[in-house]
Amino acid sequence: MNNILSQFAEYLSFPFVRYAFIAGILIALCSSLLGVTLVLKRFSFIGDGLSHVAFGAMAIAAVFSISNEMIVVMPITIVCAVFLLKKGRNRSKVQGDAALAMLSTGAMAVGYLLLNMFSKSANISGDVCSTLFGSTSILTLQKTDIILCVIMSVIVISIFILFYNKIFAITFDETFTKATGTNTELYNLIIAVITAVIIVLAMNLVGALLTSALIVFPTLSAMRLFNSFKSVIIASGIIAVLASIIGISLSIVISTPVGATVVVINAVIFILCCITKKIVH
Repeated sequence: MNNILSQFAEYLSFPFVRYAFIAGILIALCSSLLGVTLVLKRFSFIGDGLSHVAFGAMAIAAVFSISNEMIVVMPITIVCAVFLLKKGRNRSKVQGDAALAMLSTGAMAVGYLLLNMFSKSANISGDVCSTLFGSTSILTLQKTDIILCVIMSVIVISIFILFYNKIFAITFDETFTKATGTNTELYNLIIAVITAVIIVLAMNLVGALLTSALIVFPTLSAMRLFNSFKSVIIASGIIAVLASIIGISLSIVISTPVGATVVVINAVIFILCCITKKIVH
């Protein structure tokens, strides 16, 4: 035990490990906060769709050798987030679930095709695996990446706190909130934008295929223990941060993929919360 602790303390002396913890905690916290709203509005599916879109955008950035992928990935993901949330609320010829299926699978296919046809990397399979599952990206973050992550996380958390009452209202009864004169379209747009930002940030932690887990698991775990909106949000944030710290720590010590480890820890916590609920009730 002492050897493990001393080894872990030695790992913490490396900047990239500290960067991983900072990014992991901030991303998990942001994901859990917005996750409550998305799950209650039955939009939790959007995590998978947007992560696939972000993968396609990353492939485009890689093909054109754009060093700062965020310039391409963030705008494309935001536009698609607005499109998907609008489709999810409104009746149209192409319903929300169909639009999601087309957009996510199409973006994934285009991204993989572009990487195979035009990528200059010698290890395409490794690059794709890292992007999809976040196996190493969180441990290769630079100081500039952390600064961007901190700035975006502060913006997301600030927006959530500032518009907490409005987000609460449209989460539970959007029709009544609109009838009271609130511009629900504006707040849904805000939710769509910060959802896209969180998805792009989360890809550095768990990869494109596992991002929705950061949104769904902490929220569902918190819902097993609490009933009020505020309590669920607080508990979800605590659970997400705890799972992130444990997952990153374990992955470093026992050399497992970071993203998969964090998601497995979230799943274990969810199971424990379900068991706790059965015992208590």
